[in-house]
Amino acid sequence: MNGFHSLPNLWLLSDERNDSMVETALAALPRGNAFVFRHYHLNPAERKARFDRLAAICRRHDHLLVLSGTSKEAQDWGADGAYGPARKLDRVCGIGRFATVHDLLEMSRAERYGIDAMFLSPVFPTRSHPDGSCLGKEHFLFMASKANAPVIALGGMNAERAAELGWNRWAAIDGLS
Repeated sequence: MNGFHSLPNLWLLSDERNDSMVETALAALPRGNAFVFRHYHLNPAERKARFDRLAAICRRHDHLLVLSGTSKEAQDWGADGAYGPARKLDRVCGIGRFATVHDLLEMSRAERYGIDAMFLSPVFPTRSHPDGSCLGKEHFLFMASKANAPVIALGGMNAERAAELGWNRWAAIDGLS
């Protein structure tokens, strides 16, 4: 996996909702976990400046730093990896590729692209999509059992729900903020 010896279990994702507390959440995240910088709400210059500030915290805490964007952008920004749809994640030396998937077809496509891991979502209802459809425990576990690449549970996740799933590798916005 592009030089990563092991994949972290906890993944904090950022967005406008948790922006005011993301520094605190990063510092509280146990050493050696991961951060996915999204911050789509910022203009490009503000987004890059915010990334640089949060990257410094990630480096101090040995967190894997992943940029939502293309692999080339991740490389240019000094990230460890890129996050997004598999088709946007080209192979770039030293950059991990973390695909977002929502069904078996997307999962299969992501694996054909040779991604390093996939975020399978939404597992449970989320604050941003409280009435949206979700996979639920049984369907998530079924899909995850079909994956050849590592799966990271995303969507309404927190420590209690991860325990309910029996799944150690999970990501959250609110659940870790």
